[in-house]
Amino acid sequence: MKNIVLIGFMGVGKGSVAREIVKQSDLVALDTDDIIESMENRRIKKIFQQEGEEYFRSLEKKVASWLQKEVKGTLISTGGGFFKVPNLKKIGTVVYLHAPFETIIERIKSHPDAEKKLRKRPLLQDMEKAIKLYDERYPHYKKVADIVIDVSNKEIGDIAQEILRKVKK
Repeated sequence: MKNIVLIGFMGVGKGSVAREIVKQSDLVALDTDDIIESMENRRIKKIFQQEGEEYFRSLEKKVASWLQKEVKGTLISTGGGFFKVPNLKKIGTVVYLHAPFETIIERIKSHPDAEKKLRKRPLLQDMEKAIKLYDERYPHYKKVADIVIDVSNKEIGDIAQEILRKVKK
């Protein structure tokens, strides 16, 4: 069975959706940011601070290569920039979780742990830059996706069911 790869802007809910899909299916889930943090034995924020974004992107490529070679039949949630890895389509069926920028920020801010969620995302520290980044990435997400799911105003359970339904087609 092919992998399912969740892509989308940071904070769109890839991790939450992945956890729900695991509940509703027999899939196992991996998170590329978690893998990178394990490899480096430090948080993403620290990697960005100490080594910079270019180094972090090289780690994503390393993880992508491993996923392509070694991982099958798995649900993979990714960091917001993971869509740039050159072998993305070879890893599995790419599902883009889409929501408008305002919806994403509203969701993060309404989360009980909102401050922590914002702090752990280095690229969300400057909202003007974050909006620009969202606008730059949006067409690329759509271009690389096999399936696009609009997650606005939908419950996590419904999003998970929609993904499982569309992937099985």
